[in-house]
Amino acid sequence: MSRIVVIGGSGHVGSYLVPMLVELGHQVVNVSRGEAKPYRPHYAWSLIENVVINRLEEEKKVTFGQRIAELQADIVIDMIAFDLDSTQQIVEALRGKIEHYLFCSSIWVYGRYVSVPSLETDPVSPIDAYGQGKAESEAWLMREARLSGFPATCFRPGHIVGEGWVPTTPQGNSNPEVYSRIARGETLALPNLGSETVHHVHAVDVAQLIIKAIENRSASVGEIFNTVSDQAITLRGYAEAVFRWFGREPSLKFQPFDEWLAGLEPEFAENSRGHVVRSSSHSIEKARVRLGYQPRYSSLEAIHESVQALIAQGQVESPSR
Repeated sequence: MSRIVVIGGSGHVGSYLVPMLVELGHQVVNVSRGEAKPYRPHYAWSLIENVVINRLEEEKKVTFGQRIAELQADIVIDMIAFDLDSTQQIVEALRGKIEHYLFCSSIWVYGRYVSVPSLETDPVSPIDAYGQGKAESEAWLMREARLSGFPATCFRPGHIVGEGWVPTTPQGNSNPEVYSRIARGETLALPNLGSETVHHVHAVDVAQLIIKAIENRSASVGEIFNTVSDQAITLRGYAEAVFRWFGREPSLKFQPFDEWLAGLEPEFAENSRGHVVRSSSHSIEKARVRLGYQPRYSSLEAIHESVQALIAQGQVESPSR
């Protein structure tokens, strides 16, 4: 089995990934700032090595890559590299020292689409700094894989879902009050005809793809994989499903995009705008064929699990209130 360093292993995906790696017999090192606790309890957390490193501070000193190299990993899973400088610093320190580097990218490398579902071969078109940073890192890593043989794999998660945090809602934001309004039977406003799409993925399925990429190294090195559920869902279909989960008949109204956006809470409007403008929908055929990736959760199944957890935690009203 391998010695695997997970950078950012206490986060959403890491909360599922680290226990899965331990159960497979790997030696796991979780690198984090030491501030976050895993979202889910598991005996595996008592069996791993935890290393506290502040990436931003170490990168300023140009020592982060060396700190990771000193952990003598066979495999490095990097969940929190957000720009090209960050990616290059760690890769240069790891050259010739590891068997596999897995880079967490994002579907945010895509902007507006020509055809859907999008394929990994479609041109990227990021429309914000986050997507641009991920896209630049991807392109550089794939070039390094081709020219110098650096063993990089990139994966692009969609809107990550799981117990412990708020799924992207039918209004394209992370406001838990959206679900409470539905629970109360209030009318929910959607943009245009509600035909825009969002594409979720359960964190356990992101973890699944990472493991499959490791286990199928020859098929994954030098490649990029969309990492989402089987199908995207429309805002309208999503909203109607949530109303029915709460025993309500769907009550929706539709507004022109700018009017709708102006009616949202200011702190969530930009988040909503970003999701609706992109209207994400992605193919997983490449991951299915090459890696055997098969999501355990549909988008709605993953969201339902998360909403139930939010109800249990008191963050969302129950339908009985």
